[in-house]
Formats: sequence, C-alpha cells, structure tokens
Amino acid sequence: MTHPIIVTESTADIPAELIKEYNIQIIPLRLFFGQDSYADGVDMTPAAFYERLATVSQLPTTSQPSPADYEAMYTRLLHEYPDREIVSIHLSSGLSGTYQSATIGRSMVEQEDRITVIDSLSASYGYGMAVVHAARLAQAGASVAEIQAGVKHILSQRELYFLVDDLEYLRKGGRIGRASAALGTLLNVKPILSIDEQGVIYPVEKIRGQKKAMTRIVEMMRQKLTARKIHLALGHTANRESCEPMLQMLREHYEIVDVVYSEIGPVIGTHTGAGTIAVYAWPDEE
Repeated sequence: MTHPIIVTESTADIPAELIKEYNIQIIPLRLFFGQDSYADGVDMTPAAFYERLATVSQLPTTSQPSPADYEAMYTRLLHEYPDREIVSIHLSSGLSGTYQSATIGRSMVEQEDRITVIDSLSASYGYGMAVVHAARLAQAGASVAEIQAGVKHILSQRELYFLVDDLEYLRKGGRIGRASAALGTLLNVKPILSIDEQGVIYPVEKIRGQKKAMTRIVEMMRQKLTARKIHLALGHTANRESCEPMLQMLREHYEIVDVVYSEIGPVIGTHTGAGTIAVYAWPDEE
C-alpha cells in the first residue's frame, strides 16, 4: 500500500503552506458569535476572529464536527484512495469531544480497520506539529505503526507554554473572577499556561510584566529541554511580530534548526484573547 493519509482538525492551527505541502486533510470545527455560524479557518480567518472578539461582551462558542462528518470524510478518502490507510489525529479529549466523534465516525465506516484514530492530548500547534511530523513520516514511507510511534514520541518530547496578555478573556470564560482580573490587570500580571498529561490546560505561574514572563518561560524550557539543537514553533494571534522577542531570547540558549509560525485559532483564542504568544519546542534528534 502507498503511504497513509493524515487527517486532523482546524484546531491543529497548521500553517496553510504545510497543509498544502503534505496534503493534510482538515475537518473544521464551527464557531458561533451569537446566531452567526462560521467554519473555523474557512469562513473566518484568525485576524477577523480577533478583531470581532474584541467587540463582544459574551464569548463565542465552538462546536465539534459530528461523527457523521468524520464518517463522510473517511468514506470519501477511502473511496478516492482505495490502496491507502488513514491516520486521524485529534485535539485533546480533555478539551473537546472531537476524538470521541472521530472514533464513532470510524466505527460507522465499513472498512474501519483501515483507519487509526489518535488522541493527541494537546491543542493548537502543540499537536499540529505532531500532525506535520506524521505527514512527513508518511511521505517517507513509514507504516501506520511507525507513524503512531513517531507521534507518541514527539509529543512526549515537546515543551509547550501559552503566555496570556489580557486577563479579560480568562474572566469572561469563568477561569478567574472579576476582582482577580481587575487586580491582575492593574499589576500587569501575565499568566503562563500549559497542558498537562491528561490534555487539560492549567496555569503554570503568574508573572508581573511581559518580558519577565518570557524570561521565565525560557528558564522553564531550559530545565526540561536540555538538548542544544531544537525545533521551534511560535504561536501568535494574527500578530507574528509579537513572537520576535521570545525568539531572540531562545536564540541565546539554543541552536534553532527551524522556526514555524502558527496562528492560534478560535478554540484557544476564545479563552486567552488577542496578544497571546505560544511556544512549542522539541529536540532535534537527527
């Protein structure tokens, strides 16, 4: 059989050029501003999303694809590529029901044994980088078992941090109270978030000042990521320039093999807001 097809969701926040290069199949989540519905990454770009997010008092909501949506895509791909298998990699089950929907969708397909569904236990390009890694392995001729092992390995090696600029969105989402948000804003507090082993977002630390928060992220990375050479991805909310100070700090401590810039999409952005910066890094093992 020829190499497997890689399927994922819009929440992987993979740059368009990589989606095209590796022919990664994307299923969009839906985004709702009141009664207005949009397909994530199709009907609304990140830039348009953050512009509208700043004007609303109530946070938008998102809706995962249904099992029937996954079943339809799997069926189409298996018909279109009768000699290929599918590896489907999904947003953390600790944050969304997409993995469960994909699993049910797989069970609805007659040739379900040709489909492998993986729970990334991560979010945004924190699993998007694993999807791209899977696509590279597939193009290099790796088997489904080898791709599964590769995805598991790279996710176990990856370090991930989100630096939140504006506490108002955490307040609107019910993650902190109004008084805490007001005091934190007054004191210029910048929360650092990450994702735990169960795939759930959690607060790591709260640091006063953006530069100090970035410095703290670098310190934590150096404690856990001891390799000299690393691969790096930087997430931003439609403002690539905001990542540059972090990149310069990291260059002082690591030899960076390559840098990918990823736009943080609506699912994470709804709760963290504009100005959020994400850092994803993993060791170069070649």
